[in-house]
Amino acid sequence: MHEAPSKGEARCPGVILLHGIARTSASLRGLERALQAAGFATLNIDYASRTKQIAELADDIHPAISDFARRDAPLHFVAYSMGGLVARTYIAKHRPSRLAGVVMLGTPNGGSEVADLLSGFRLYRAFYGPAGLELTTAMRRDALPAVDYPVGVIAGTRFIDPIAGLFVLPKPNDGRVSVQNAMLTGMADHVVVKASHTGLPRHATAIAQTIAFLRDGRFSPA
Repeated sequence: MHEAPSKGEARCPGVILLHGIARTSASLRGLERALQAAGFATLNIDYASRTKQIAELADDIHPAISDFARRDAPLHFVAYSMGGLVARTYIAKHRPSRLAGVVMLGTPNGGSEVADLLSGFRLYRAFYGPAGLELTTAMRRDALPAVDYPVGVIAGTRFIDPIAGLFVLPKPNDGRVSVQNAMLTGMADHVVVKASHTGLPRHATAIAQTIAFLRDGRFSPA
């Protein structure tokens, strides 16, 4: 877990970063550095994404977020892939009083057809654990309350895996999540970028659009 030093800037807007399944906080370090350079205080959290259900993960990260949220400043979430579902679950259970908004990058809000295909295989279940089974399209339907806070969705349209990108997922997609399943009823804005699922958190346009939404509550026009 990485937390930016305050340096007397206790009222700078705060950003909680949540990585995806089978990742660590290190996967979001580039994005975190960009947010810090833009004037945000950050808390980049590690959590055991492969060993528990999403609701349990939301409880696990609560102490660290609760401590960070004591700052007298707006609090945002920036979440990659399954991290967006963890963020939505966390807000439903432990909503911060100064919640300002959420940016999701490649989050399977409507589930992923890739998870549909692989969830029956023992190797998938063993590697991705309980949370991996919650990424199917059937599991995501009505799984969480409707959002009543600003959400910006960033979806990718480039895929590396030709089988998933061409034959499993509806087009356009990022190789793991289709654009249509990244979308979320009630979101404030959305934007698509030419990035793969893996590349989204490092993509310059996705990072710039994340900062734009955090500042203005909307993405920059193309």
